[in-house]
Amino acid sequence: MSEFDGKTTTDDVMAGMDLSGKRVLVTGVSAGLGVEIARAFVAHGADVVGTARNLAKGEAATAGVREAAVNGGSFDLIELDLASLASVRHAADVLVNDGRRFDIIIANAGVMATPLGKTADGFEMQFGTNHLGHFVLINRIAQLINDGGRVVTLSTAGHRFSDVDLNDPNYENTDYDRWDAYGRSKTATILFAVEFDRRHKSRGIRSVAVHPGAVNTDLASHLSSEDMDALRARIKALVPGTGGPPMEMKTVTQGAAMPVWAAIVANGDEVGGRYCVDYRIAKVADGVGTHDSVRSYALDPANAKALWAKSEEMVGENF
Repeated sequence: MSEFDGKTTTDDVMAGMDLSGKRVLVTGVSAGLGVEIARAFVAHGADVVGTARNLAKGEAATAGVREAAVNGGSFDLIELDLASLASVRHAADVLVNDGRRFDIIIANAGVMATPLGKTADGFEMQFGTNHLGHFVLINRIAQLINDGGRVVTLSTAGHRFSDVDLNDPNYENTDYDRWDAYGRSKTATILFAVEFDRRHKSRGIRSVAVHPGAVNTDLASHLSSEDMDALRARIKALVPGTGGPPMEMKTVTQGAAMPVWAAIVANGDEVGGRYCVDYRIAKVADGVGTHDSVRSYALDPANAKALWAKSEEMVGENF
C-alpha cells in the first residue's frame, strides 16, 4: 500500500509537496507529535491552526513552527482544554465565527494512563479528554470542513486493552484501572472515525484512525519506570508467540509521519473508516494478535453508532 516504513519521517512523507492554500487544524501542539505535525505542514506552505490548553506553553513549544513558515505557510494558536466542554465549545465558536474552512483536522491531543480523575464535566479523565472533547469539537466545526477533506484521529495499540463500556463509562460501578481506561478511550477514537466517516463520506470527507507507533513523548511524562514496565508486560501478554514484528520506539518525526500520511497521502476511499498502522490498513485480530493489528470491536459499525449515541447523551448535544 505504501513505500514507507517505521523509519519514515514527516519530511519523507511530504517530500516535494506544496500545500499552499491548504488549511489544517491540529490539536495538542504544546509538545511531541502535535508540534512536529504542525511544523511539517507549515514548512510545506499550509496554514495551520494549533490548539493548546496552556497558551504560554503552546507559544514556547511552537516557536520553531513559526520559524518554519518560509514557503508561505502560517501558524495560529488558540486555547483549547479538551477536559472542559465549556472550553471546547468556546474554541469551536471562535473557529466557526472566523468562518475560514479546513481541509484537514488532526485530533492529536490526549492523555495516557492517568490516575482516577474527572474532567470539569464529571467524565472519567481519559475518555472525557481523548474522546468526548474531540467528539464535541469536531462535530461543532464539521460545517467548516471542505468537501474532500480529511479527519485523522490518533489511537494506539492500547485500544486492544479494552472495548468501550457504554453502561459505565465513568467507572461509577467498576474498579478503575488506568490502562483499561486508556484502552477504552483509544477504542473510542477508532469508533469515532468509523461513524464520522459514515456520516460525512457523501461529501468526500473521510475519517481515519491511526497508530503513530511507540513514541517517547510528554504523554508518558507522569508515568514511573514501574508503570512503563507494566505497560510493556501488558502489551507482551496480548501478543505471545505470534511471530509479529517487535514494537520499536520511534522518534517524534517518525511518529508524526503516520498521521501526516493519513491526512495527505493515503487514498481516502481505501482508509476511510479504517485503522492504519505503519502505512497500511491494520488486520483484524481478536484474542491473541500483534501490536499492529486491530480488535474487531473497534471497527464494528453497530458499536460505533452506539458510542455516538451515548456520547451525544453524555455531552447533551445531538449532531
